Amino acid sequence: MSPDAISFVDVAQRRAVRLGEVALRLHPEDDVAIMKTHVPPGTRVQLDSKDNGPVHVVVHRLVPSGHKLALHDVPQGAPIRRYGQVIGFASQPIPAGEHVHSHNLGVQDFARDYAFGVDVKPFAYVPPEQRRIFQGYKRADGRVGTRNYIAVIASVNCSSHASREIAHAFSPERLAPYPNVDGVIALTHLSGCANRINGADYVLLQRTLAGMAQHPNIGAYIIVGLGCETNQIADMIQNYNLHTPAGEAPQAPPHLVIQGEGGLRKTIAAGIAAIEALLPVVNEMHRTPQPLSELMLALQCGGSDGWSGVTANPLLGMVADEVVRQGGTAVLAETPEIYGAEHLLTRRAISPEVGQKLLAQVRWWEAHARSHGMEIDNNPSPGNKAGGLTTIYEKSLGAVAKGGTSPLMGVYDYAEQVTSTGFAFMDSPGYDPVSVTGQVAGGCNLVLFTTGRGSVFGFKPAPSIKLSTNSATYKQMIDDMDVNAGQILEGVPMQAVAAELLDLVVAVASGQPSKSEAQGVGEAEFNPWNLGGTL
Repeated sequence: MSPDAISFVDVAQRRAVRLGEVALRLHPEDDVAIMKTHVPPGTRVQLDSKDNGPVHVVVHRLVPSGHKLALHDVPQGAPIRRYGQVIGFASQPIPAGEHVHSHNLGVQDFARDYAFGVDVKPFAYVPPEQRRIFQGYKRADGRVGTRNYIAVIASVNCSSHASREIAHAFSPERLAPYPNVDGVIALTHLSGCANRINGADYVLLQRTLAGMAQHPNIGAYIIVGLGCETNQIADMIQNYNLHTPAGEAPQAPPHLVIQGEGGLRKTIAAGIAAIEALLPVVNEMHRTPQPLSELMLALQCGGSDGWSGVTANPLLGMVADEVVRQGGTAVLAETPEIYGAEHLLTRRAISPEVGQKLLAQVRWWEAHARSHGMEIDNNPSPGNKAGGLTTIYEKSLGAVAKGGTSPLMGVYDYAEQVTSTGFAFMDSPGYDPVSVTGQVAGGCNLVLFTTGRGSVFGFKPAPSIKLSTNSATYKQMIDDMDVNAGQILEGVPMQAVAAELLDLVVAVASGQPSKSEAQGVGEAEFNPWNLGGTL
């Protein structure tokens, strides 16, 4: 039944409505149900019948769609469950029929059973000869790209303007003679100087920029610096072996230094000439049939709502599982947004070492938050809460659903190269552009992004497919949403929508533009993680 099928007036005028007409109870042990429509005060909701007849609760106040309704009395301090898991604790007594949200639900420490590996189950992989095919760009190192870009990489913020001017000189009209080149993009940022050489920020930035330079969606690149910055181009080339093969003597990639070139104008001219020389070479690359095992998905969510963990995130988990079955890789991230649900991942860890690395990342975030006077439960955002999410535990339990059910094969640091196949986790902040930047720098060649409140996110050079958690947002932002997971609330089987999404993944990986791509979104979203150690 559609969330819009029962109107506010219809519900108010009915003597009683069955719970399933207006809400979803996701697990038999849940203390709350998720409303499918706005339900006004005074509404009598019939729960499951007992031996002595039907049980009703009376709604105390307006409960909006996506928000939670208490199904029974909950004493102060008692845990409240959704998905069969603890999402928080009652901060005051909560009577049956009450709206459960920020005014009466909070967080506190509680024990989680990490039980490394106990939920690892046999996983049926598709034989190589039966795997689905997409059309991709196979690189010299064996990896496969879904796009074929040329990148202009700024070593420091001081060279960002020059990098953008070089890249933006190549309009679609100028690139028309090179149909196999998807574009020239500038990868610019706000860092590169005023930090300690070999310090944490320095290492993070170099690892991220090197990961982008070596990404399978990048056919060629040049690096642009100022000259006096901490992040010296020569050091980055040496530290990450950014040499290009040239016979028996590998060469450094094309790079320009503004101070050495004689200023901004001369650097831009030299950069344009360097790109013009690369265009014919990159255009020689053609798409060829490649197995789905060559896909590496970045699993993301942003602008989440109360339906994220019900529709789009589990849907994405099904597709992630299928890509893993096909021999591919799916990478979950955003450590602060698995907080309170990390035990569901450690139980899927392929080894104690993998589980312990994930826990170490969670403990680092606890200490990091304390050192900055923050609380991890400052997340969810105001928009998340308006959409029905209340605590970080609740948000995290919905977020981990994006990771499907396959074994956790590896845990990686931010922007570290993902070398395992299957399901993996990467440490990152919960801020979408920063998190996706790390995942793509680690090798992800396609982004799958769920949203309930609405997002216009895109990311070059990896195309981004967006899934709306509900039909209202899908219709409101039709130009930006690729898939409507809200169909699931209207009775369409999740398996059918998953098949639709997988077909779209194959099509976009083969060159079909996603909706954000078609609008040119994605260059400004490159945002390397900066820990804040600016001198």
